[in-house]
Amino acid sequence: MLHSTLQRVAGTMDLSQLRIGYVPYNERFDQIGDWGRFYHYAKKRNLTFEIAKPTETYDVVIVTQGGDISVWANYHKGHAKVVYDIVDAYLTIPRSDVKGVLRGLAKFVAGQSRRLRLDHWKAIQDMCRRSDAVVCNTGDLRRMVLEFCRNVHMILDVDVGMTRSVKDDYGAGDVFNFVWQGLPQNVRFFHEIQDVLRSIQAKRRIALHIVAPLEFRQYMNKYHLQRTYDIARRIFNGAYVYDWNKGLLSRIITACDMALIPIPLDDAFASGKSANKLLIFWRMGMPTIVSSTPAYSEAMDHVGLPMACRTPQEWNETLDQYMSDEDARRDAGQRGRAFAEEHYGEEKILGQWDDVFASVLSGEFHECRETESVR
Repeated sequence: MLHSTLQRVAGTMDLSQLRIGYVPYNERFDQIGDWGRFYHYAKKRNLTFEIAKPTETYDVVIVTQGGDISVWANYHKGHAKVVYDIVDAYLTIPRSDVKGVLRGLAKFVAGQSRRLRLDHWKAIQDMCRRSDAVVCNTGDLRRMVLEFCRNVHMILDVDVGMTRSVKDDYGAGDVFNFVWQGLPQNVRFFHEIQDVLRSIQAKRRIALHIVAPLEFRQYMNKYHLQRTYDIARRIFNGAYVYDWNKGLLSRIITACDMALIPIPLDDAFASGKSANKLLIFWRMGMPTIVSSTPAYSEAMDHVGLPMACRTPQEWNETLDQYMSDEDARRDAGQRGRAFAEEHYGEEKILGQWDDVFASVLSGEFHECRETESVR
C-alpha cells in the first residue's frame, strides 16, 4: 500500500505510466546499495524502471553512488526529476586528506567518470545541487547536503532476506565466539582493538568469525587483488573467514555469542557511516559492542545500552562485562531487536521512499525534516 502522501500524488498522476530511470551500482543489482534501497522499493511498489542512459528522457531518475556524477550532474532532459542516493560520507572527509584529493583523478583514470572532475567534493556538491531530492543515511550528512539541496531524506537500508535466523540462546561455551560481517576492505578496522583481543585471548579462549567476500580489489574496486583471510589472520590469529552469503549470513552470526563493530574514530569517512551494520546485528537479536561513532552512539543512547566504546580501556571493560554476563547479553540482544523492528521495519522504510517520490512529483516536502530515527 502506498504511503498517504504518495497516494495523493497518484490521484493526479498514474505512477505506472512514469518512465523511471535507475543508475545502479551494477546491472546485476547484487550490491546492498541496490537491493537494500531503491531496487527493493521499486519491486515492492510494482514500479517499472530501466537502466538509465543520459541520452534518454525520463520522468524520474534515481542515481546511486555507482553512477557517474560527472555526467548526471548535468542531466537536463525534458522535465526530469533527479533523486541522488548518497550513502557514504565523502563530504565529511577533510580537504587535507590525500585520498580525497586524488579521488576525482582516480575515478577518471579508472573509467568510473567520463569527465575529469579533480575536486570530488565539488562534484558531489554539484550533483546535490542538480538533484530534486537527495537521499542519505546519517543526520550529519543530511545537514551537510541541505546546503546544496533543500529536499533531503534520511533513509537506511531495508533488511531483504538477511534475517532468516534470530538468536534465542545467549549461553557461551568454552570458546567465546565474536562475529563481524561487512565489506572485506574494512576488516582492517580490527587493528583498532587488536591489542584488546590479544589481551582477552591470554585469559580466555576466543575466536573471531568474519563474514565477507573472500577476495577484493583494494583500489577503485579494480586494482590489487587481496585475500580477506590473509588480512584477518594477520590481525588476529584466531580468525575464521566465511564467504558472504545472504542465505547463510544470519545462521553464522546467530551461532556466535556477540558481534563487534570496531571503527577508527580518527577516520572521518569511516566514522561518518550510518547505523546500518549495527541494525543488521540487532535484527538478528545479537548483542553488539561498537566504536563510539556518532551514528552508533546515538543508536545505543536510544536503546539505553552502554555498549559504545571510545578507548581501548572502554573496549576492555565492556567486553569483560558482557562476556561474563549471559543475562546482559540477552537483554542487549532483545532490546536491540525490538528497536530495529519498531523503527526500521520494512513498511516504515518503504513509506520513507514514498515520501521521496511524493516530494519530487508534487514539490511538497519539509525543508528541515528531522526523523525520530537514529543517524
